[in-house]
Amino acid sequence: MDGHGTAPEPRCSALSAARGALLDRLEAERHIGPDWAAAVRAVPRERFLSGDVFLPEGDTARWRPVAPDGLRPEEWAELAYSDQSLVTQLDGALTPDQATAPVEGYPTSSSTAPATVVGMLEELEVRDGDRVLEIGTGTGYSTALLCHRLGEDNVTTVEADPDLARRAEDALEAAGYSTWTVTDDGLLGHPSRAPYDRIIATCAVRRIPHTWLRQARPGAIVLATVGSWSYGTGLAKVVVAADGTAEGRVTVPSSFMPARAQAPRAAGREPGGARRVRRQRPPRARPARGAPRLNAGLPGPTCFLHNPVGARGGRGDGEAVPDRRGAGVVRRAGAGG
Repeated sequence: MDGHGTAPEPRCSALSAARGALLDRLEAERHIGPDWAAAVRAVPRERFLSGDVFLPEGDTARWRPVAPDGLRPEEWAELAYSDQSLVTQLDGALTPDQATAPVEGYPTSSSTAPATVVGMLEELEVRDGDRVLEIGTGTGYSTALLCHRLGEDNVTTVEADPDLARRAEDALEAAGYSTWTVTDDGLLGHPSRAPYDRIIATCAVRRIPHTWLRQARPGAIVLATVGSWSYGTGLAKVVVAADGTAEGRVTVPSSFMPARAQAPRAAGREPGGARRVRRQRPPRARPARGAPRLNAGLPGPTCFLHNPVGARGGRGDGEAVPDRRGAGVVRRAGAGG
């Protein structure tokens, strides 16, 4: 029997089993502690997939829409709780429910792989009662995990895309989390709910904006993927000082979609407009070893590596393209710095 004729009970049972299997994998691989394990156990990831996802069509630049009704319950459950990122939007507009056949496009939103999500949340080192600002709501799954761990009133999440924000808010409400959801340029943070004890970004930025630091308490941890070049970004973890500066390290390689205001052109479309962020002295972070693209990109935040995509989807030669929207990047520390 296909998905259209399947009763809700088998699907719910399959999803529950798949969620438990994901938690077992995360615990076995030591990606998760008891607090976040409880959150993963409680939060239904499938609710944050808007019903459909895009899967890559072989080695091409095409994406195939997949809906739960087109799969057996156990197949959808396995996909929803697989440890992979699931694309939920292309080119800043197209969602899987709007496509009836494979399409070409550039991913602009996804449900990040659970191991990556949980790993970042563990790295954030939250404590009971901490107030968290999340930049990049996306599907809302990581927002729900934060709400379960800290309480709805302690979580503020900002999404630049109005459609994504609406879908995420609907999913959060359906899952039982009425938190603070904001539609705005995440590079600006959200000052009316400041100060924050923790700030986490689920998008890549060229540098940690000083606006975030001004909205953080002294001692706050800011966690964000930084860098200018595709696959040349790293996870920066900095601590905010009492004077408003911050210092830390780029700890591990990390790859996220760029913040909308800093995204390069994709599929012939210009990135959405955004208000300019004031240039300020950025926090310092030592880059991780073995990351030549990251190390090369940090000193040049107003450039990014652009690989033109040909008519057949092939990648062209790389070139440095100036981006006047850039607001700087996490600066490398000098020797002994």
